[in-house]
This record gives sequence, structure tokens and C-alpha cells, in this order.
Amino acid sequence: MKVHHLNCGTMRAPGGRFLDGQPGLLRRSELVAHCLLIETGDGLVLVDTGFGRKGVANPGAWLGTPFTLMVGAKPVEVETAAHQVEALGHKPEDVRHIVCTHLDVDHAGGLADFPNAVVHVRTAEHDAATSPANASEKFRFRANQFAHRPLWSTYDEAGDEWFGFQAVRELKGLPPEILLVPLAGHTKGHTGVAVDTGDGWLLHAGDAYFFHGQMDPVKPHCPPGMTAFQNMVQTLRKPRLENVERLRELSREHADEVTVFSAHSPVEYQALKRD
Repeated sequence: MKVHHLNCGTMRAPGGRFLDGQPGLLRRSELVAHCLLIETGDGLVLVDTGFGRKGVANPGAWLGTPFTLMVGAKPVEVETAAHQVEALGHKPEDVRHIVCTHLDVDHAGGLADFPNAVVHVRTAEHDAATSPANASEKFRFRANQFAHRPLWSTYDEAGDEWFGFQAVRELKGLPPEILLVPLAGHTKGHTGVAVDTGDGWLLHAGDAYFFHGQMDPVKPHCPPGMTAFQNMVQTLRKPRLENVERLRELSREHADEVTVFSAHSPVEYQALKRD
């Protein structure tokens, strides 16, 4: 399988070094929306979708004005997953499956650009997004992003052990080289997505963590503003912190077999994009 690394939504939040650790306070930091496009023998698979074309057309209505202001989101057409699929010589309808780490607006915003794709997601995430049980879930998830009635395929069972994680296996219609790796915390049904490239595993950890320094095997670190942000947007604190530690252990002990990366680190994205 061939894997393409895509940035499907640049965010420039105020905060400077308090968010990204780089010098300067009076500048905007930068985050990406790191998605994957996987070429399989039976069509294309997307892992997350970024802001989407409707996010470009009307960011406030599609993504929510509070979100766009908070993260400094200014969606552009060339960064949409659909545009990048086309730039690689494919058509949007060639995307037959989408695997979502979770359904926050910057991950599910492009679902409507691929209305015929099967959307694979954990059951807890699907239920929280489509039938919110409280005000927090109603605010967090954007009902308009699911109004086209996605072709959901949901999962709540665990599978065989994968590097110490209980991974869901045999996603319906997908090759066995693509797995869900439950990583609850950021949201109830948050999951990582593992992809066996033939040269090793990629683990897209979604929003399980945000800053590349959190995976430092010797001295884990994270700027104070980013730490505060992760605490603010978490749903389940204890599982989130436990999963960060487990991901760090995986990255440290199996670095030759598994490459762990998050959805929003530009450092990790640029390193993998170059590879």
C-alpha cells in the first residue's frame, strides 16, 4: 500500500512559544491537520478529512465561529482532502472508505466531500456525535457535518493484542493492514489508526497528544499553553494521560517497528512528508 501524508487544514493560533515551544510570544503558532491517503488494491482510504470544502466556503457556519477564532483557522481549497485527492490524479469518488480517529470539526469537516465513502468509527464516538447526550457534546460536534447521512460502520469490540494495545481488527471492507487502536480520552470514542506499510507500521494517534516533545523518550515535555489546551478539550482525563504514557513507551521500545505521530504536530508532519 502507498501512503500519502496530507495537511488538510492549517491553524494559526495565538500564543507563540506557549503553544509550540519556539521563540517569540507575539506571533501565531502553527498546527496542521495531518491526514493520510492510502492507496489499496481496492480503492482509496482516507484517515481523517480536515476542514473540507464547505469549511472553505463558509468557515463560521461549517466549523463554528468559536473554533475558527480559537485556533486561527483559515481554510483554503488547496488544503482540502478532496483537492489533494484530485491533485494526485484521482477522483473524490475513488475514496471508498474513511477511517476517523474521532469526529471533532477539524477531523470530520471533509466527510461531506465523499458522500459515498463508508465511514469507520468507534461506536462511542458515533453516538456522542450524532446523538449528543449533554451540552458539551452538542457544542463539540457539528450536526451539519453529518447531515448528508454518512455510511457509518461502527465498532465497539476489542481485537487481538497489538504492541500491548487491544486493537480492533478486520474493519469491514478494508485490508487487514489497517487497524483501529482505541485511545480514549480526548473524546469518548477516540482511536488511533495503525497502517502496515510493508516497511513498518504507522500509528496515527489523532489527538491523543498534540506536541511532538510529549513523545521524547528521555525528557518528555510540552509547552504550558498546549498542556492547558489539551486539558481543556479532554473528555476523560485519566485514560488520556495513561494513553500518552503508553504511546511514549511504544515509541521508545518499538521505534524500529512503529512510527507514532499525532494529528496536529507540524514537526512530525514535515518529517513524514519528507520521507
